[in-house]
Amino acid sequence: MGERTKKRREWFGNVISNKMQKTVVVAVERSVVHPVYKKVIRRVTKLKAHDENNICKIGDRVKLIETRPISRHKHFRVVQIMEKGQPET
Repeated sequence: MGERTKKRREWFGNVISNKMQKTVVVAVERSVVHPVYKKVIRRVTKLKAHDENNICKIGDRVKLIETRPISRHKHFRVVQIMEKGQPET
């Protein structure tokens, strides 16, 4: 049977907010080349992601995966925490 499963895209980013319940805001950084000046520009996109157990802290580097819409703005899920952020002093 020709079962089609679309490859889900993955993103890596840093958690910048965890104030909401079961939701984190992740800043994903990407580099693009300016069409005229050919200079590399950093672009930051803020994505809301589902964090089921509220384990992500601010500063953590996380891996996100694309998923079905969970709410109006949430279309991503935290798969794993790549590295922990620095503890606040």
